[in-house]
Amino acid sequence: MKVIKIRKKHLLLFAFLFITIEFFFFGSKISLAMQHYYKLDFSTGLVTASTLNVRSGPSTKYPVVTTVKKNEYIRVFAGIGDWYVIQTDTDHVGAVSKQYVKAIYPSSNNTGNSTGNNTNQTSLTSDEQEVFNLINAQRTKNGLTALKIDNEVQRVARIKAQDMVDNNYFSHNSPIYGSPFDMLKSFKISYKTAGENIAGNSSNTAAVNAWMNSSGHKANILNSNYNYTGIGVVKSPKYGKMYVQMFIGK
Repeated sequence: MKVIKIRKKHLLLFAFLFITIEFFFFGSKISLAMQHYYKLDFSTGLVTASTLNVRSGPSTKYPVVTTVKKNEYIRVFAGIGDWYVIQTDTDHVGAVSKQYVKAIYPSSNNTGNSTGNNTNQTSLTSDEQEVFNLINAQRTKNGLTALKIDNEVQRVARIKAQDMVDNNYFSHNSPIYGSPFDMLKSFKISYKTAGENIAGNSSNTAAVNAWMNSSGHKANILNSNYNYTGIGVVKSPKYGKMYVQMFIGK
């Protein structure tokens, strides 16, 4: 009986030591992983692989939680080694190999300062800020309240502008996202009413003037039912700049 008791004590001690060692080893792995966690200078990526696996961790050893298709946009939060931590439009969060993701919005292009009466404003590029100010000048001149930037609509407007450049088209209907209303819905943006203006031009002032000289575009700009907007301006090899302004009323 005495021998059995000693073995039980040894077994308990061994189990305790094993758990302790496992705890410290696992803890050291987490600490090591955090050392490789780094910030990125962009927040949106374009998938370049035909089908890209989104895994639960930064390695092919982790299981696949979902997939994303080529030319889909994803939110990119950070990097871990050769992997990006991302979120899909279906709200899945995971890791993808960075070699299959193209950076879309470098932070150096998003240095516009917020000015005027635009509350709830995200960071705008200098081009986007100028267009925003020109649009609100037209509204206030016509007795309307200034539009405010909606962060999510701003993101979608940029994606739509880049989509037109990347896929070489000029239309309200995207071959990937469909109509502006389909696109807003796919990005889970709720609204009571919505509209979109698009333009290709080398000058911000000329683009807004062209809109104001078009009855349909002017009607969107001076629509009192709209109170939020998002403006995307990206470089275009064909036009100089591609412009997308999305309007919503809440």
